[in-house]
Order: sequence, then C-alpha cells, then structure tokens
Amino acid sequence: MDNKIRKPLQPYHLEGICKIIAATEEGLKGSEIGKILRDCRINDHSPTITKWQRLYNAFIECQNKEQSSYKVIVFLCHAMQPSRYLKNSELYHSRLNDLNKQLSFIGIELTDTGKFRAVEKAATLTEAELRASHFKHKLEARNVHPEIFKYCKPELLTENYFHAVFESIKSIAERIRGMTYVHADGHDLINVVFAISAPLLQINRLQDINDRNEHNGFANIIRGLFSTIRNPTAHRPKFTFDINEDYALDVITMVSFVHKKLDNPIYP
Repeated sequence: MDNKIRKPLQPYHLEGICKIIAATEEGLKGSEIGKILRDCRINDHSPTITKWQRLYNAFIECQNKEQSSYKVIVFLCHAMQPSRYLKNSELYHSRLNDLNKQLSFIGIELTDTGKFRAVEKAATLTEAELRASHFKHKLEARNVHPEIFKYCKPELLTENYFHAVFESIKSIAERIRGMTYVHADGHDLINVVFAISAPLLQINRLQDINDRNEHNGFANIIRGLFSTIRNPTAHRPKFTFDINEDYALDVITMVSFVHKKLDNPIYP
C-alpha cells in the first residue's frame, strides 16, 4: 500500500470520516462497526458510546499504537465493499460520495471497486466537492446525453440543482443555434427552426399526419421546457424557485431526450 495511505491521519480527518461512516441515521449499525473492527484487528475499547465517537476512539488508539493508518484504511475497504450494498446501491453511492469528499483532503480516493488510489490533494471545500458527486452519478445511471455534462459540469459536480437545470436547458437553444445558424432565442428560435411549413430541422420525413404530429410535439416539448423551467429560473431569485434533486433529475432527463433526438436531424 502507498506510503501516503500508510501515514497516520490527522484527528480532524478521522473525525470527518467517522461522522460519515457511523452517522446516526445513514451510517453503519453498531453491530456492523463491531464486526468490522474485529475483522480488522482493531480494539473496540468503548462500544457503548455514540457510534462515530466509538469508531473515532478505536481509530485514534490504533494509529497511536501502530503509527500507521493501514488498519483504518483496511476498515474503510471492508465497510465500503460493494457486495455489502447489493440491495441498497443508493446508500452505497451516497456514502461513497461523502466519504471521497473527506478523503480528497488526505489525497486518496475510494473507487467503486472498493480499492483506494492516490489523487491530488484537495485544498478547499470547493475542490473536494468537485471530486465527487452523487447527483452526477445518478445522471450517468440514466444515460443522459453528453451535452448535459459539456454545458453544466461545474454545477453538476457541486450539486447545484438550480444552476444545473438552468444551464442544461440553455444548452438546447445553443445547440440548435449551432446547427442552424439562426441567432434567435426561446420560442422565436423554435418557431423558425421547426416551422412545419418550412423547417430548418426535422426529426422525421414529415411524410404524413403522424410524422407532422411527432415533429410538432417535439417542438412543443422544447417550448414547454423554455416556458416552464428556463424562463422562470432566469427571471426569479434562486431562493424563490425551489429545485430539489428529484426535480432536477426529471428535468435534465427531459433535456437529454431532446438532445438525443437532435443527434440525427434531417435537413430539408
């Protein structure tokens, strides 16, 4: 194991790690902590106190005795083995995300294979947040279009749902302008580009009423995203427009659908 990983961890790093791994609600159960400590040959000398403090005391005593963080790291490998989370992948990715934010200050990262690797050490909270994103993982699981990450990567990585939604929808107009060289915006852009009488872009051959309905429906989806999401977020203060994770995931999935339809346009 790398010497960077063997080096004893600072108490404030250990405290942060323990508060994640042994959180009151979402952390390991007391029985799980006890078993993994035994498996890693770490003395569990205060098993009756608060979970995170119990773990912290065990880690501190172990490091002082061994003058190494080796067993602490082994404990984390055991605690974060993917096979433990077969029925709760949501918890796994959430815990992994939070843990890697803390570990980035040490200069290590736990991969989704349950192994550690050395990374450049984070110096600020913003840097740590940019290293790991639970929200980004959820979007990747939905196979969202690459254009989403191209236009709003910083917002996604910091889990800024408001700006992630806003930037993702802006990406639609920007991409359509790039494809058609029409420099309008909003409904004006869509009305020109997808005009049924003389469209600049088509999503099908427009050979019959079904094709025309699909084409118009697609244009209406984009208009709806502009009217329902983009325009309000552009003109209202952030604190008055509550966007949570589920809302952001649903909207960005719709934006991804639009981008996928634009991947194979028909030019008249």
